[in-house]
Amino acid sequence: MEEQSFSSPVTTPSQDSKNIALLVWIGTIFFGFIPALIVYLIKTDDAYVADQSKEALNWSITVIIGVAIAWVLCLILIGFLILPVIGILNLVFCILGALGASSGKLFRVPFAIRLIK
Repeated sequence: MEEQSFSSPVTTPSQDSKNIALLVWIGTIFFGFIPALIVYLIKTDDAYVADQSKEALNWSITVIIGVAIAWVLCLILIGFLILPVIGILNLVFCILGALGASSGKLFRVPFAIRLIK
């Protein structure tokens, strides 16, 4: 079997880029899509920050869709079980994103709906 190599848009991000991406992922835990949207619109010149803010924004949109579906499912009592799972997944993936951003890696959330390309 042959391994595929994936090219990254940025070879080595600067420490400032890592810090901004880290703050985007941590901000996503507490403020949802707002930090990722602000950084995505402002920091268009930095490829690493733009990529990570786009990924955090896609994840936030996925969480919002999941919460909306869970609230509808609360009518048949299944949503009350799904809401805590969404909250735990949000926390775990945001922490993994923050750890990846602090080390300069491109982090991808496996379950995110990629609406923003």
